[in-house]
Amino acid sequence: MSSLLHITNGDSFTNRLNSLNIKGDIITWREMLCEGKTLTNVGSESFWKTRFDFLHKNYKVSKSWFIEKTLKEYRSLCNHKQQDEIVLWFEYDLFCQINLIAVLSWLKTNRKYAQISLVCSGNEDESDRMYGLNDLSDEQLLMLYKKKTELGQDDIEFADYVWQLYCSDNPIRLENLSEFQDFQFDYLSDALKAHLHRFPSIKNGLNEMENNMLQLAIEKKSPSKKEFVAEILKNQGFLGFGDSQYERALTRMKPLFSSFNPVKLTKKGKEILDNKTSYYSCIQDNDVYLGGALKYNFLYNTDTDRILKL
Repeated sequence: MSSLLHITNGDSFTNRLNSLNIKGDIITWREMLCEGKTLTNVGSESFWKTRFDFLHKNYKVSKSWFIEKTLKEYRSLCNHKQQDEIVLWFEYDLFCQINLIAVLSWLKTNRKYAQISLVCSGNEDESDRMYGLNDLSDEQLLMLYKKKTELGQDDIEFADYVWQLYCSDNPIRLENLSEFQDFQFDYLSDALKAHLHRFPSIKNGLNEMENNMLQLAIEKKSPSKKEFVAEILKNQGFLGFGDSQYERALTRMKPLFSSFNPVKLTKKGKEILDNKTSYYSCIQDNDVYLGGALKYNFLYNTDTDRILKL
């Protein structure tokens, strides 16, 4: 085993990293902790059981797939005990940042003496564009690697603290966090804002992402569901979701669409988008978690940018 370990944000980047011939072993973190219930004790039996239950129920993930893909890789991480240097490869978006703080929470407990560095892509040039790792050239990736950020104990403690708050049953505590500038996580503050905007708006019962989807339906007049999902992915801001997450959201919002080929809203869908009525009373699912908090136990006040507990 090499004395250097890389932990990546997903399979496609693992393949890319392999092609760069950077020394060290590679572990892929195969999770999407930005969705579904999370527990603070990353890697425990109860943690993985909670995650499997969510993925099985909502994404039809089979037990054998989960064991083969997620747990096997996690066990491989547990077996890499000798590495004194660990490099984390993650991106700017909510999807990646939540996985990142969970991994750091695990490392804080299980790899106390390792030197931990972070390679994080996002704002890479003068444009407003945010870049994923796979958007960068080999040259840019090697430069990012060269300039990687060495995380101190305070950074790791802070990431763990944010993870504990993310897993708590009250997102208001996350909202009151302000000391981001004291730590070396350039994108965590924006990612957490995107997270808080996932609670339903006080105006119409849909969150920012769901309202954005309705807005795009009207603006883009997509001829098919496939093209509509492609538009959503292009215009999703800091979320970093994949198409399967938007497919699931569209299933949930189906009553607001009269057709997906082409994409059209119902009269009610348009009224909700115009804040003339609320979707809140139509929501039957009391079991939707964002981290440790129940999504529909809170409302987001878009005028004050504050979360309210119901």
